[in-house]
Amino acid sequence: MHRCSSLTSLPKELENLTSLTILYINGCSRLTSLSNELGNFKFLTILNISNCYSLISLLYELCYLTSLTTLNIRGCKNLMSLPNEFCNLTSLTTLNMRGCENLISLPNELGNFISLTTLNMNGCSSLTSLPNELGNFTSLTTLNMNGCSNLTSLPTELGHLTSLTTLNMNEYFSLTSLTNQLDNLTSLTTLYMNRCSRLISLPNELETFQSLTIFDISDYYSLTTLLNELDYLTSLTTLNMNGCSSLILLLNELSNLTSLTTLNIREYKNLTSLLNELDNLTSLTILDINRCFSFTSLSNKLANLKSLTIFDISYCFNLISLPNELSNLTSLTTLNINGCIRLTSLPNELDNFKSLTIFDIGYCFNFILLPNKLNNLTSLTTLNMRGYKSLTSLPKEFGNFTSLTTLNINSYKKLLLMLLFDITDK
Repeated sequence: MHRCSSLTSLPKELENLTSLTILYINGCSRLTSLSNELGNFKFLTILNISNCYSLISLLYELCYLTSLTTLNIRGCKNLMSLPNEFCNLTSLTTLNMRGCENLISLPNELGNFISLTTLNMNGCSSLTSLPNELGNFTSLTTLNMNGCSNLTSLPTELGHLTSLTTLNMNEYFSLTSLTNQLDNLTSLTTLYMNRCSRLISLPNELETFQSLTIFDISDYYSLTTLLNELDYLTSLTTLNMNGCSSLILLLNELSNLTSLTTLNIREYKNLTSLLNELDNLTSLTILDINRCFSFTSLSNKLANLKSLTIFDISYCFNLISLPNELSNLTSLTTLNINGCIRLTSLPNELDNFKSLTIFDIGYCFNFILLPNKLNNLTSLTTLNMRGYKSLTSLPKEFGNFTSLTTLNINSYKKLLLMLLFDITDK
């Protein structure tokens, strides 16, 4: 009964289907209540009543569905509470409550879901606390609490979830501190903590997260320093620190993260240079430092990042020059220096970028001359040169870009005519 938007009640005939194992009544936006007879579906394993916007309560008869393994009430935004009788659903492995924005509390009896492996509370923004019984979910591997913006604290019992591999606690705007809740979560591989805007420090227990591969602390506005324990995260492959605008120092411990493939430090306003220690990150494939407005220079040792495929330094307004060693990054497929308004030239050895497909040099206002070797970038498919003021000529070999599919030199008609003439001439 998918998206039966005119349905206001379940058909009475449904009660005869007692052998049902799967029932979807999702998207029935005018459905205000469920049938009492649902409790007769003893064999039901999957019940999906997501996006039933008008549903304001769940019947206690649901507690008779003792074979249920998956319950999806995603998007039931007018649902305010769950019945205490839910405690009988001991076979439940997946509970999705995403977007139940008016759900104000969870019953303590939820702790009986000892088989639960996945719990999604994303966007349950009216929750102000979690029951201590959450600690009974010892089989839980994935916990999504993203957008539970009114939670001011986490239960200590969260530390009992020793099977947890993925924890998402983004947008915890009211959370001010983490004590010892996370120290036992040694199986964690993925931890999202972005936009926890009032937290001023990272968990002290970072050194216990030996299995962590993805760590996201983007938009951690009040974070001022990184802990020494960060260097214990030797399995880390992705580190996102975008928008940590109060962060004063990138500690040398980053150099120990030799498994790192993705490093995002976008909008890190206090970053003035790329530390030499990053040259140890030889597995790095993506480096994003765009909008680091105080950034002035790149280390020559950047050349050691031989695996780098995507490098974004756009809108680094105070970057004055690019080291010639940049041309050693021969695996680059994307290079973005858009908006680096103080740059006056590119390295002459650009022809080493044989794999480059996307090159964005838009709004580099002070470029006067482009190197002739630019035409050797024969793999280039996208070139952005929008917004030039000082550039007066293009290399005549520019017409060699035979793989080019997108070219943007908008607003500069003279350059456009020159380029079109050159290509036509070829």
